[in-house]
Amino acid sequence: MMSGRPGRVPLRFLPDEARSLPPPKLTDARLVYFGFMGYCAGLVDNAIHRRPVIVAGLHRQLLYVTSFFVVGYYFLKRQNYIYAVRDRDMFAYVESHPEDFPEKDKKTYAEILEEFHPIR
Repeated sequence: MMSGRPGRVPLRFLPDEARSLPPPKLTDARLVYFGFMGYCAGLVDNAIHRRPVIVAGLHRQLLYVTSFFVVGYYFLKRQNYIYAVRDRDMFAYVESHPEDFPEKDKKTYAEILEEFHPIR
């Protein structure tokens, strides 16, 4: 039984093809969210071990934020790679089957919009 696309290597997080893609921006909101989740994980860890929640173990909280940020970075990199592969396969299919995707005639805005007559 075959699952996934042909040529897929199982148990590989980021193939070598992913290196050709641009890296995610470090200011991406999803990465900031991952870092915030790491901060919250540090707070929960303090609460579970009955330490002062916000002020205890700042080094541990920084470690959680950094590790969650790095893991989120690689998750985003993998997501971008999966979307790029999907787009490549989709555009290759569209190019190889032009009869299924006919070209539409291009209309100008004048043909689409109604004529405007200002009333004063």
